Amino acid sequence: PILEGKDIIAAAQTGTGKTAAFGLPLLQLVDSEARHPQALVVCPTRELCMQITKDIAKFSLHKKSIKSVAVYGGASIGDQIRDLKRGVQIVVATPGRLIDLIERKAINLENINYIVLDEADEMLNMGFREDMEDLLGAMKSDHQTLFFSATMNKQVQKLIQKFGNDPQEISIKGQTKTVSTVTQSYYEVRNRSKVEVLTRLL
Repeated sequence: PILEGKDIIAAAQTGTGKTAAFGLPLLQLVDSEARHPQALVVCPTRELCMQITKDIAKFSLHKKSIKSVAVYGGASIGDQIRDLKRGVQIVVATPGRLIDLIERKAINLENINYIVLDEADEMLNMGFREDMEDLLGAMKSDHQTLFFSATMNKQVQKLIQKFGNDPQEISIKGQTKTVSTVTQSYYEVRNRSKVEVLTRLL
């Protein structure tokens, strides 16, 4: 459906191959000759941002002309702007830093043909609703929107209704990782105490 140009709503748990599900089609769709951002992947955390960029780099190992870059808060915005100016086709970003780059005119949304909202539910839960609405509202009318979310709550559904263009729904049921008889616990410890606590537990 992505290669056919359709908007999609994909409901899938973490670990079911979401990055490949949007990353591989994006590598087919972007123009490697054009040295400006054409695809935008927005995700909630810097860790996920870096992981997605790493995965896309692996997928594009034999397509050297396609470049991707991660942009997120807590790192030098100057360095990230320089990376963008060097020429990239795919930008993976956290909402706050992305808005900052748009305001500085470091990214032009007019050239973006594809936008992926990865873990849309998490971004809404973290309070990025207005940023996401501003972002989607500023996109050109003929862009393709791909919504990926583990849960389809009311906030996500409202966003899809407002900005989706007759999206096709795809749902992947995650396999149950643990059986009901297993009890899970966790301990919050200081970093330096981890080995000691683990040793005692073992």
